[in-house]
Amino acid sequence: MPLRLPLITEPAPRVLLDGVIDYAGLFPPAAVSLPEAVRQYTRYRGGEQGWMLGRFVCPVGALSDFTRTAEPFLPRDAGALPWRLTVVGSGDHRADQDAVDRFNAHHRWSADDCSAVIDAIETRLVSVSEVGEAHGVFRDALTVYGELPLDDALPSLVAALASHGMRAKLRAGGVTAGAFPSGSAVARFITTCVAASVPFKATAGLHHAVCGTHPLTYAPDAPTAPMFGFLNMLLATASAMAGAAHAEIEALLTSTDLATLHFHDDDVEWGDHRWSTAALAEVRTRGMVSFGSCSFTEPTLEALALGVE
Repeated sequence: MPLRLPLITEPAPRVLLDGVIDYAGLFPPAAVSLPEAVRQYTRYRGGEQGWMLGRFVCPVGALSDFTRTAEPFLPRDAGALPWRLTVVGSGDHRADQDAVDRFNAHHRWSADDCSAVIDAIETRLVSVSEVGEAHGVFRDALTVYGELPLDDALPSLVAALASHGMRAKLRAGGVTAGAFPSGSAVARFITTCVAASVPFKATAGLHHAVCGTHPLTYAPDAPTAPMFGFLNMLLATASAMAGAAHAEIEALLTSTDLATLHFHDDDVEWGDHRWSTAALAEVRTRGMVSFGSCSFTEPTLEALALGVE
């Protein structure tokens, strides 16, 4: 089932990828309808690769429509795991928190059980004062991910997140080539978050397992561009947490070498690098905790093709 905490007694690939994919089918380039996204998420939860599935990503403005659409699919049995959602905020923090409160109250049907719950919110924060404002509004039960600009303000913003127990969000791409940051910028983001003990999630352009040149959309004539791989980013984070230098982290982020990438029960190796199960568990709890993808089938099928079981 989705969103179990990975156990270090499990095989290393399971620890690395358990519940890692937040399904963002409502967003480009897939941009499917809400009814379709709900049906897909239902199917993924019950599928063989459901162990990789994380939260359903929903704009805060679509929560009422989500409730109407998803009601027939939500669990109602006592003790069943509820659907967990992360919402993309509007920028109006108070209105967003009110919407979250209404949603969670509606879907709680007993003292101990609920059919769906919002326990995370993602919102763009571009100044230290905005970080403080968000902290002052959002409830402690809500995990807040601040989407940060990759500019000179990054260290101060990450430090502000750390001081308030908030998390960071990296936008790693988009539907145009110019939306992708450089490998150096992403390496700096990772090392800054790791140094400040700020967990983070990544989103956009991460539905492929390993870095490569891919179509930017699903259109037949879509342009192509280099895209980061989610395995690159997870393992680069593992190396950052082990104290690797910036150049080494950047090299891992941009590596396309599939021949030396191997998954074992006790570790994962890539070239000269090897990460233990315990190190991978640390990545998922204190480093890169998840990534958003508008596709669930692409990342899971590519992971399976590389030997993840």
